[in-house]
Amino acid sequence: MTEEDKALLDEAARVRGFAYAPYSNFKVGAAIRTKDGKMYGGCNIENSSFSSTMCAERTALFRAVSSGETDFDAIAVVSDSPNPAAPCGSCLQVLAEFGVSRIIMSNLNGDTEEMTIGELLPKAFSKENME
Repeated sequence: MTEEDKALLDEAARVRGFAYAPYSNFKVGAAIRTKDGKMYGGCNIENSSFSSTMCAERTALFRAVSSGETDFDAIAVVSDSPNPAAPCGSCLQVLAEFGVSRIIMSNLNGDTEEMTIGELLPKAFSKENME
């Protein structure tokens, strides 16, 4: 694992501590990196309406996009799960549309797995579909 990927995982673990998960008590942190090396973190945020709940991956990506970024290299996700947890289907679709190809998944034990968006969500609607 590169130093840059380790830093991305460290940021995801750090922002996991900010998660607001009073209903599930399942905390997730994510950090996304732009191709020029900037990082943006996000955590999951639950509320009682659940349909308005935001996953950590989308929170991180939307934070980056709200700052003017649209060119991404990788995202790291750290969860409370016993095994590295993959992003949900909604998050995968958003990541695919923004061209995030590498997903680094980890848990609090440090177990880590990396997959591509294509492995996790084959046939996703992506940037290429909009050209």
